[in-house]
Amino acid sequence: MPSNEQRRAAAKRKLERQLANRAARARKRKQLTIAGSALGVVIAIAAVTGVYFLTRGEDEANTAAETPDASLSSTPIAAPPPSPQAKPATVSCVYRDSAKPADKPVNKPRTDGIETTGGNATLSISVETNQGPLGLTLDNAQSPCTVNSFASLAGQGYFDGTECHRLTQSESLKVLQCGDPTGTGTGGPGYEFDNEYPTDQYPPNDPGLQQPVLYQRGVLAMANAGPGTNGSQFFIVYGDSQLPPNYTIFGTVDEAGLQTLDKIAAAGQDETNGPGDGRPNQPVTLERVAID
Repeated sequence: MPSNEQRRAAAKRKLERQLANRAARARKRKQLTIAGSALGVVIAIAAVTGVYFLTRGEDEANTAAETPDASLSSTPIAAPPPSPQAKPATVSCVYRDSAKPADKPVNKPRTDGIETTGGNATLSISVETNQGPLGLTLDNAQSPCTVNSFASLAGQGYFDGTECHRLTQSESLKVLQCGDPTGTGTGGPGYEFDNEYPTDQYPPNDPGLQQPVLYQRGVLAMANAGPGTNGSQFFIVYGDSQLPPNYTIFGTVDEAGLQTLDKIAAAGQDETNGPGDGRPNQPVTLERVAID
């Protein structure tokens, strides 16, 4: 029969084993927590990157797949920064030849004497679609070179008879994309130009350019294939969306236009580009785009 001393020694050894096992389990839990946190950061970065590529226009609009965006729901979303100072009364713009020729014959916009103030601070555009009207107000004061290009294309009938080729529907991104005469997401006017508001409110390489901001319902913005590749493709936000500030905001759509967009969105899309992203189930054609 074991003595009291032996029993106490055995109990001590048992307690030591239990404590060692508990410590090992605690270390394992800590390692899993750290790994899970790191994975969460990777997922968040991937989600933001996925949203960035989601609205890419001229070259790769139809190749980007939708990424889960649940990780963005906990990210504080700020509005784009206000313009710190008014632009000059007139500006000059640069429209470079793009690598891809124009998909529909069109002349480049004028480049000098683009007015930004007074009665020319805004420009009214009427868009007739087969689904209903879209009344646009373009903002010369903040994005004059973009407005100048859009007005030039509209005046030349570039948008007339073209299809809106993309409808994106997710928790963080709700947009209708148009402006490609080929209807494929790869078309453009044969020239490109730099980003304006809100991109121009950040220093080059500012980390803020990779953080999502709020693109509010009713905003009109340019699609692109990277910095300085704006052409003719644009998107209209029909529900508050989260995007890095790399897409030039150049106007808004009126209440009647929002009702048209809601009708289009309600019909859904075919997910040809991935979950929540594809061609509108109800085809949308820009029948006529004209300056008022």
